[in-house]
Amino acid sequence: MKTIDKIPTSKIQRASKLVQTGAKVGVNYLKYYGDKITKTEKEAKQRLNENNAEDIYDGLKKLKGSALKVAQMLSMEKSILPQAYVEKFSLAQFSVPPLSPALVIKTFKKYFGKHPDEIYDKFNSTSVNAASIGQVHAAEKFGKKLAVKIQYPGVAESIASDLSLVKPIAIKMFNIKGKDSDKYFKEVEDKLVEETNYILEVKQSQEIVVNCKHIPNLYFPNYYPELSSDRIITMDWMKGEHLSEFTAYNKDQELSNQLGQALWDFYMHQLHNLRKVHADPHPGNFLISNEGKLIAIDFGCMKAIPNDFYVPYFELAEKNNLKDPVFFRKKLYELEILRKDDSPEEIEFFTEMFHELLSLFTEPFNQELFDFSDPIFFNKITELGERYSKSTELRKMNGNRGSKHFIYINRTFFGLYNLMFDLKANNVRINNFKSL
Repeated sequence: MKTIDKIPTSKIQRASKLVQTGAKVGVNYLKYYGDKITKTEKEAKQRLNENNAEDIYDGLKKLKGSALKVAQMLSMEKSILPQAYVEKFSLAQFSVPPLSPALVIKTFKKYFGKHPDEIYDKFNSTSVNAASIGQVHAAEKFGKKLAVKIQYPGVAESIASDLSLVKPIAIKMFNIKGKDSDKYFKEVEDKLVEETNYILEVKQSQEIVVNCKHIPNLYFPNYYPELSSDRIITMDWMKGEHLSEFTAYNKDQELSNQLGQALWDFYMHQLHNLRKVHADPHPGNFLISNEGKLIAIDFGCMKAIPNDFYVPYFELAEKNNLKDPVFFRKKLYELEILRKDDSPEEIEFFTEMFHELLSLFTEPFNQELFDFSDPIFFNKITELGERYSKSTELRKMNGNRGSKHFIYINRTFFGLYNLMFDLKANNVRINNFKSL
C-alpha cells in the first residue's frame, strides 16, 4: 500500500483539501446529469454514489484524524448511507494508507524525545495496521513482541476545525435544527479529544482489563505506561485475525456461538455493571485468536452512562413498559425525544416512530435466548431505518431529538448488533451479565 510522507496539519491546509474534494464531487454531479440522459435513474444514481464515495474517502484518508473518524462512524449507519459509501467508508476502520517510515521516525522522536531504537530492542518503522487516528508498528522488548500505536501528527490539534468543516454535512444528513443542536457536536468533539489522549486510553484500557478479564473466552493485551506517552501506546502484540476476516470463512457454529456469547457478555457487563462502555464496536477492534478466543483492543472511545439516562433508556427495553402509553410517553420526555415545544403533530409522529423503533430494536432484551444470525430481524432494522431516512414527513420536522448520550450508546448497539450478525451467533444467553 502506498505510504504518506506528509499530512496537512493547519486549518487552511485541511480546509483546502476538503475544497478540492468538493470540486470533484461537483464534477461527479455534472456527470450524473449527463448519465440521466443515457441511463436509468437507478444506474445514474448508483454511479454518482460510487464516484462520490471514492473521491470523498480519498480526500479524508489523506487528512486522517477527526474527518476520517467521522467517516468511520458513518460507515456503521448502514440504513442511512447508500451502500457505496458504507463500503468505502468502512475501510477507515482498519485499512488506510500508513505514514512513510521516515515520517514515522520523525513523529516518534517528536512525541517521545528519542529514536525508537533507544526505547525498544527492535522496532519496525513500516506500519502493520493504519486507521483513522493512529497506526500500529511491531516492536520487541522484555523478550516479547509488542504493538506500538503512534498517533498521526496534527490530529489532536485539528479536531475542532475538522468538525466545523463536516458540521454542515451532518446537519443536512441528520436533519438537525434548533439552537441547542450544538450539544451533539460538543459530545462528538469531547469524545474525539479523549481518543487522542493516549495517557487516558492506557488508563481506560487497564481498567477494562481488570474489570472484564473474568469473562470467559475473552482476552486483552497488557499495557505498558512506562513505554507510552500522550501520543504513543505500547501494548502486547496479540496474535489473531480481524473479526471480519474470520467471519468471511468460518462455518463452525459452535465457535460462532462461543465468540458471540463472549462479545455479548463483554458489552452487557460494561453497560449494566460498569456503566461505562467501549463505544467503538467495529471489526477492526476485535481479533480472533488461533485458539478461538475473542481479543478486544483499542479503548480510546469509552462512554460513561449517567444514571438519569441509563434508567429510562433500559426501562423502555422492557416489553410491558412499551405497552403502557402513559409510561412510554413520560420516558420519551425524560430522554429528550419529546420536547415541551412540540406541536400535537410532532408528539404523535415521534411517539409512534420511537415506539416502532424500540419495539423492534429491543427484541433481544425480552428473550432468554436470541438468534443473532436471523436475517429477518436485521432486515427489519435496515428497512425501518431506510423508511425513516426517506420520510418526507420527518424532513419537515425538527430532527434535533434525544439526549446527547444517544449518539454513542446507539452507536454501541448498532455496532454490537452488526458484529453479532457477522458472527452468526445463535442461542445467545441474553442475561448472562447478571452472574458476571
